[in-house]
Amino acid sequence: MAVETKGMLFEYGLTIPPLALVFKFNPQEISRSRTVTVKTGDAPGSRGGYDFLSPLETSRVAQGVEMQAESFSVTILLDATDALNDGDAIAKTFGVQPQIDTLRSMAEPKAQGPGGVKVLASLGLSGARAFERDETASVLVFAWGMQLLPVFLTGVTQKETMHLPNLMPYRAEMGLTMQVIESANPFFLADKVRQTIGTGLNLASGLGA
Repeated sequence: MAVETKGMLFEYGLTIPPLALVFKFNPQEISRSRTVTVKTGDAPGSRGGYDFLSPLETSRVAQGVEMQAESFSVTILLDATDALNDGDAIAKTFGVQPQIDTLRSMAEPKAQGPGGVKVLASLGLSGARAFERDETASVLVFAWGMQLLPVFLTGVTQKETMHLPNLMPYRAEMGLTMQVIESANPFFLADKVRQTIGTGLNLASGLGA
């Protein structure tokens, strides 16, 4: 019997209400992008870098490198069909609207509350203006397969395709855009170790071919 693969997006922190979403994850594609700016200065007599002849000189071909945080996008399917067939009371009334609401809450800023507990900044509980509410972004972990990436959810698009008689959606395609948090945090550091191991496996595979 095949094991159904699922992905998860959950908040790494204290939030009211708690933010977590498990979903079937078998997208046709994931788009990942990184922008790297190479500083070449005003290399005389050349374009795109300083002169070099040997590997010992390659470190001075460029005068520095700036990398933007990696971003990626994916479309996930939220479908309450199985829950409806199982007689789930919440699905019968609300379809996948609770999951949609969770994703929307993940993208919205939070306001720091008593004891470090976060509440939705849109509630306006700690000030009338944004700068008075000490708004913060949710730190999320996007988990799929062997990868756990710390991210900010920077964009959510919603396409409802099927609805219940009360017009609540029970099937929807959600486009998620995320920015990887590339800092000294346990998830990103672990992913760099995984990347290093993968690079070594590629080298070993190439030598053995």
